[in-house]
Amino acid sequence: MCAKSSKKAEVKFEELAPVLSEYADVPGSLITILQKAQSIYGYLSLDTINYISERTGIPTAKIYGVATFYAQFRLQPIGKYLIMMCQGTACHVNGSESIGEAVSEHLGIKNGETTKDGLFTLNYVACLGCCSLAPVMMIETAEGSETYGSLTKDKAVKILDEIAARK
Repeated sequence: MCAKSSKKAEVKFEELAPVLSEYADVPGSLITILQKAQSIYGYLSLDTINYISERTGIPTAKIYGVATFYAQFRLQPIGKYLIMMCQGTACHVNGSESIGEAVSEHLGIKNGETTKDGLFTLNYVACLGCCSLAPVMMIETAEGSETYGSLTKDKAVKILDEIAARK
C-alpha cells in the first residue's frame, strides 16, 4: 500500500484509531474491536475489516469469520431506524408472525432489508426479553431504543408512520 493510500485510511478510520491503540495488541480482543467499530460506523464494511486486519495482524479471513458467526455484527449499512421484531415463543403465540408480515408489507421490505429511503431496517430477532409485553418490537435509533408492546398489525404500522414523520 502506498503512503498516500495509507494516509487516506488513517483519516477515514481516525475514530477507530483510539480503539485499535487500546486493543490491537490485547489477545482475545477481536470481538471488542468489532463491537466498537460497528458502534462507530453502524456496520462492518470490508474496508473496516481490512483496516482492522492491517492494524492488528489478524488475518482478514479470521475477522470476517468472527463477524459472520455472531448475529450481533452487521456487514451492510442499516437504516436510521432498526426495527427488531421479536419472534420468541410468547410473541409468536400472540401473533408476531402476522404483525411482521404487516410491517414487511407496509414498508416494502423483508427481514434483513432496508427501505429504499434508508429510513428503516427490519430484523427478526429470537427474543427481546419482554415476554409480558408480547407481541413486541424494539426500534433502535442513534439516541437509544424504544420498546413497543401489546402490538397489533394496525398499532405496529401506526408506530412506524409516527416515527417516519419525525424525519
